[in-house]
Amino acid sequence: MGEPWVLHVDLDQFIAAVEVLRRPELAGKAVIVGGRGDPTERAVVSTASYEARAYGVGSGMPLRVAARKVPDAVILPVDHEAYLEASEKVMAVLRSQPGATVQVLGWDEAFVGVQTADPEAYARQLQRDVLAETRLYCSVGIGDTLLRAKVATTFGKPAGVFRLTADNWLDVMGNRPTIELWGVGAKVSARLAKLGITTVAGLAACNPDDLVPEFGPKMGPWYAQLGRGDGSRTVDDTPWVARGHSRETTFQRDLVDPRQIEDAVRDLAAHVMDDVAAEGRPVVGLTLKVRYAPFLTRTYARKIPETSDPAEVLARALDLVAKIESGRAVRLLGLRAEMTMPEDSRKGHTPTRSGW
Repeated sequence: MGEPWVLHVDLDQFIAAVEVLRRPELAGKAVIVGGRGDPTERAVVSTASYEARAYGVGSGMPLRVAARKVPDAVILPVDHEAYLEASEKVMAVLRSQPGATVQVLGWDEAFVGVQTADPEAYARQLQRDVLAETRLYCSVGIGDTLLRAKVATTFGKPAGVFRLTADNWLDVMGNRPTIELWGVGAKVSARLAKLGITTVAGLAACNPDDLVPEFGPKMGPWYAQLGRGDGSRTVDDTPWVARGHSRETTFQRDLVDPRQIEDAVRDLAAHVMDDVAAEGRPVVGLTLKVRYAPFLTRTYARKIPETSDPAEVLARALDLVAKIESGRAVRLLGLRAEMTMPEDSRKGHTPTRSGW
């Protein structure tokens, strides 16, 4: 049977690849997907083909900036339904692999737990099957923990296979900056640097207790664990349950009038509660996301008594509107409703903090 392994499967340039499948004439061209496909509107890049990335285009970049970087790029609107359909086909292929346990992380990635004597051969067969059934390429990271498998994928791209285990973790990752760890962003890496920790090896070697004053009793030891590449080795195929639902709108013209802002939040709340109603679970928290012009984002959150009443949720959302800075132009509003979780749901809404 062999040993237990974790494989992290990551579809290469997924959204752009799906668009190229629908429009074969785009193969080899710079393709950017975002918003409604109009770079004169306010929107961000959802994904870009490797040809566009070569010019510095990346996810989250304003669409108009991306268009300036690659004037001859083909810019397409986001088509969620097409990507969901393609994703479901890929996940079906993964589940059909012999002995596979599949934990879906999103449209374009999943963990696969398997027991095999040759994980590389298993990974390459998986790649061939995904390509044959969907015409999509994927990269596969092989690890002895979820974290190492996830990080390994970055070394396998595009369309490759890479193994990262306790044996070679520090050889591969030791001299790299901490920001290259999954779960460590720019702010955390800067805080680690203030403690004299700039590399993965430095984080791996530190005493977890020394991180507690800066990050707290839970997160301090967790970051030290990340540095070592340690963590869960179990792929959990428990169906994922949404912790919350959110909607947001980027306005083509900034909102300044309080009545316009309130009307926009009313509209967001109606859509969010439609999504929540389909879940059949009460709301227990709300978060209002506000992006002020030109590009400063703030969030305002509060817990609320359990309720499924849309009118009550709207009233609490309007309480948060009162926190918006008066007179400041607003370019984006978002509203998220957090729901109660079923007792049998997967612990940790993403396989990061409490899920490792």
